[in-house]
Amino acid sequence: MGNCDLHLIADACCMDLQCPVKRALIFHPDDFMMMTLPIPPMAVRTKILLAFLTISVISLIIAGGIASSAITELGGTAIEQSEKLGRQAVEESSAALIEDAEEYLLKMAVDQAEYTSLYFEDTEKAIRTVAIYAEEIQSDTIPIPSVRSKEVIAPGAHPDTEERSELAGLERIMISARTAHPDITWIYIGTGSGIFRLYPATDDLPPEFDPRNRNWYQSALRQEEIVWSRPYVDAGGSGLTVTCSYRIPDPAREWIIGADVTIETINQMILDTSFGGDGYGMLIGSDGHVITRPGLTADDRLWDEAFTTENLLLAPNREIKAVAQKMVRGETGISRISLDRNDVFVAYAPVKTTGWSIAIVMPVETVIEPAVLTGEKLSRQTAETADQIDQQITRSMHLFIITMVVLIAAAVLGSALFSQAITRPLKRLSEGADAIGRGDLAYRVETGTDDEFGELAGNFNTMAEDLSAMMTDLERTTAERERLSRELEIARSIQESFLPDRAPIIKGFDLAAKSIPALFVGGDFYDFIPIGEGRFGLVIADVSGKGVSAALFMALSRTLVRASTADEPSPAVAITQANRLICEDSKTSMFVTLFYAILDANEKTLTYVNAGHNPPVFLRGDDHSITLLKAEGIALGVIEDIELETVEIPLYENDLLVLYTDGVTEAENKDQELYGEERLEAVLKGIQDETAAGIIASIIEDISAFAGDNPQSDDITLLVMKTLGKEE
Repeated sequence: MGNCDLHLIADACCMDLQCPVKRALIFHPDDFMMMTLPIPPMAVRTKILLAFLTISVISLIIAGGIASSAITELGGTAIEQSEKLGRQAVEESSAALIEDAEEYLLKMAVDQAEYTSLYFEDTEKAIRTVAIYAEEIQSDTIPIPSVRSKEVIAPGAHPDTEERSELAGLERIMISARTAHPDITWIYIGTGSGIFRLYPATDDLPPEFDPRNRNWYQSALRQEEIVWSRPYVDAGGSGLTVTCSYRIPDPAREWIIGADVTIETINQMILDTSFGGDGYGMLIGSDGHVITRPGLTADDRLWDEAFTTENLLLAPNREIKAVAQKMVRGETGISRISLDRNDVFVAYAPVKTTGWSIAIVMPVETVIEPAVLTGEKLSRQTAETADQIDQQITRSMHLFIITMVVLIAAAVLGSALFSQAITRPLKRLSEGADAIGRGDLAYRVETGTDDEFGELAGNFNTMAEDLSAMMTDLERTTAERERLSRELEIARSIQESFLPDRAPIIKGFDLAAKSIPALFVGGDFYDFIPIGEGRFGLVIADVSGKGVSAALFMALSRTLVRASTADEPSPAVAITQANRLICEDSKTSMFVTLFYAILDANEKTLTYVNAGHNPPVFLRGDDHSITLLKAEGIALGVIEDIELETVEIPLYENDLLVLYTDGVTEAENKDQELYGEERLEAVLKGIQDETAAGIIASIIEDISAFAGDNPQSDDITLLVMKTLGKEE
């Protein structure tokens, strides 16, 4: 304690300068220091020993006092906490089960709605196929005799022979559509003149049957799009049925094409899914009427009697009515309502194809049943635990006393040993740490011990050696990385030289292409191959994998494809030959997907094959309709013998063809959402009038805006062909 400290103590004791204590401290500090007892200096080891002993003994004494007073309350507190935890576990389990069930049911409703939409979309496709065929044959006549479909003339109708002949010509396409969609009960066509032709043929129709009086006919007659009916009793004896009907767009005739799907089939294909427990599914129409639900039957109603299902919008239960209103509006969600004095979850989602909505109903009881059973089990276990706690308390008291004595003795002995051992190597370790911290990697620490400090010293020495080696390796690695970077730049330049510098100039067509590799080099490529006068091969391909291996395989594939297609007029033959050569030359498991088309500028046709590649997008210039150019075929390099389907399509003014690799549709944003085909098609509709190069630039710009700062994960390649108008 210095003189300054003594002054402060004096000031604190007495503010009066005449105070004898203060006068003594201020004017005679040496005398005061001589009066205090001298404190001998202590080694670090002694300080550590005293510190550990003091802390240990005080801590044990405090712990003993607290434990002795608290141990008497331990039993009741333990039991109370056990019961509280049991109740809390049941509550949290119930809440978690309910939350998980809501997410699961909502996802199930969305998935079931999408599946249902696709199911009905197949039926609509069958109808549209027959409609297209019917439009094309209205000017041709085909012999009336038919053995597989059935023709029915409505009472009092007198159709002309020409119309009957035209309808007879639809038999083959009706058979094909029904065969391709076995879930369709009947497929038929009714006319304003009273003719009704259906497949499969049946003699069960009543003689007074007139298609013109049926709801499916009247509804489609007033609409320009496909119409789905409410459930009704089928005249052919198939029970409750819904009809998908469509009017052929011919103002001179009233031809309505229809396809029946029974309620039983819908229940089997869609609503008989196992929802667990007492859960079930149902469909309602856009007007609130139930389309189908478990147990829905026609009872004893005949085909010409009215049949109407309940309308949930008119339900007396306000909660059901509110849910039905959301479903009719096409919303997606989940609600908890009271139904027949029971709480249930209702998850709903729209069926986009028909405008209906699907609902999944699940009792809340079923969801929380596991939590209730768990609560009962916890109650039994809590009672058993109470008895065990009482026994443990007695044993714990005796054990605690013994443990206190042992711990105090161990603390004394351990502190003495620890303080002696810990101080010796500390100074050397400290010096070694300072030297290494200053960057002296040649310094070595020697503690002379084989304990943790000796190991720590060894670690210091090893760290110094490793750091020295790392510095040397870092210099070598940096030089190697710079060399590799230069080589990759050269490889990228070589690979870019493989691709055409520019698209060929073809009269009446505008062509452009671009490839952006994800790494220095990539596995995508495109090509324009002259085949003959006015004929060019268009190629786009995507090699599996990325990087140098994909680039090498790309070079091999591109060379073999060009060699196989140069003088071959058949796309299938050329690509089959290329696949054979690739399989012979490739010794790896890599493969390449490829789309190859021959553009005939003279005949205005496009003949193509698709070897497992993304179907290109084809936009018609007149009606702006979109078609995906699909064809049967697998990737090249997988097996030696493959079969490819050849497809030919005509080309007209302002048609647009966009070939792309999966780097376009699988581009991701920061939320890991994919760019997707739908977004690509939407973008193409808005830029169809631009040049081929402009279309590519717009697509790439939109992909960049979608991905944002997310890095490009795959090669992006685009090839665009656009047919020009006469004035262009």
